[in-house]
Amino acid sequence: MQPYRQRKPRASPLWKCLTRHFVAFCACYEARFQPRYGFLRPIIPEVVGKFLDCGDLDRGFARVRCDHCHHEYLLAFSCKGRWFCPSCHQKKVQLFGALLTETILFPVPHRHFTFGIPKMLRVYFRFDRTLLKEICRIAHACLVEYMQTALDLPDGLPGVVMCIHTFGEYLDFHPHLHALVADGLFTRDGLFHVMSETSLAPLEELFRARVIAFLVEKGLLPPERARVLRGWTHSGFNVFRSRRVAPEERADLERLAQYIIRNPFSVEKMQVTEANRANPDGSIIYHSGMNPKIQRNFEIFSPCEFIAAITQHIPDKSFQLVRYYGWYSNKMRGQRDKQAAAVVQPDGKAAAVIDVSEHKPRRIPSRKWRELIKKVWEADPLLCPRCQKEMRIVALIDERIVIERILRHLGLWQQGFRVASGPDPPGDLVIEPCFDLSRRSETEADDIAPDYDTDLDLACAND
Repeated sequence: MQPYRQRKPRASPLWKCLTRHFVAFCACYEARFQPRYGFLRPIIPEVVGKFLDCGDLDRGFARVRCDHCHHEYLLAFSCKGRWFCPSCHQKKVQLFGALLTETILFPVPHRHFTFGIPKMLRVYFRFDRTLLKEICRIAHACLVEYMQTALDLPDGLPGVVMCIHTFGEYLDFHPHLHALVADGLFTRDGLFHVMSETSLAPLEELFRARVIAFLVEKGLLPPERARVLRGWTHSGFNVFRSRRVAPEERADLERLAQYIIRNPFSVEKMQVTEANRANPDGSIIYHSGMNPKIQRNFEIFSPCEFIAAITQHIPDKSFQLVRYYGWYSNKMRGQRDKQAAAVVQPDGKAAAVIDVSEHKPRRIPSRKWRELIKKVWEADPLLCPRCQKEMRIVALIDERIVIERILRHLGLWQQGFRVASGPDPPGDLVIEPCFDLSRRSETEADDIAPDYDTDLDLACAND
């Protein structure tokens, strides 16, 4: 195991773009972007401000020392951001993958589903994001009806973990759903009835009908346009289903779990074009896969346009983008009988039946930042680079006077950009491991902190 190398957060093209242009973006937002994206939500400056401080020694750090050779280094605190900071969100991706595969998902076949809606309906969700949870509710209800009908099990329970995505390939607003779904139904006697191969057409038609009916009922979609949508052969609604993932394919399941909560954008896809006379602000080229409709694999943004594109995907505070249904819901995990149910002769039209009554979800310890770094980077943040002995954290420094004194003494003091001056860092500071961007992307993990998408559910699962 090799020792890790510190990253330089200010070398990130994202950090540079936000530092140089976020103030201008806020100043011109009302005139340029409000008609398209809605008002500037307060969460946006808050999240961006925290990101700019992430990994910044000026905002506090831990002292790490080797007792053997007395080597020391400083470990910066993190912003703990989700769904924006590429570095901190990657920690949540790793935690979520481990949570699902080790604690929540039962040893039964699973599939990856996606639910999409047409372009003409997406605008309703841009300006009223509470509607996104209603789309989740509709998709879940459609899945339940589809599977119960196919298996002839009206009391069967699905196992669904669903994630809301608001972003498309080129950062456009594209609300759709990703779901990990147990490929069958659970019954309360502890049996799992595996789905046979059936067409997705009924599920797609049901999803289309219910979404249209919901928008008409809310007074958002005019009845005339609803009739047009119902009559189109290709309406823009789509449901995709992956191949069946067997219970023993744990690595594939973990990759799928990580995929469905990936960050809305990737720093590695950014290419910054420097300013010149023709383009005083420069531009951002964002690369992705080849798009057959536009016949290219990139999109060009001005810096303010790029900031507008990525910040529209920041979720509102406390809004849960990951939702658990049926057998995997918090309620079912809390109420599930801890005693193995007696095996009974199954009914229904299942292709196979799996007895899961004896399965007990494994209790996994909270993964600390050190273990996550070892897993992701194969580097140990507490391995001394000089003598290869164990290092330890000897102090947490969060007082600004002390921070400045130490950094000036080491020649590291450099006041950074601040979107808004906030209070001193809170008491529950999080240690942020750092990596050199020349080696890898901005991915790290830190100490566990409460998170709406993972930790609260982990606590419920282990009750």
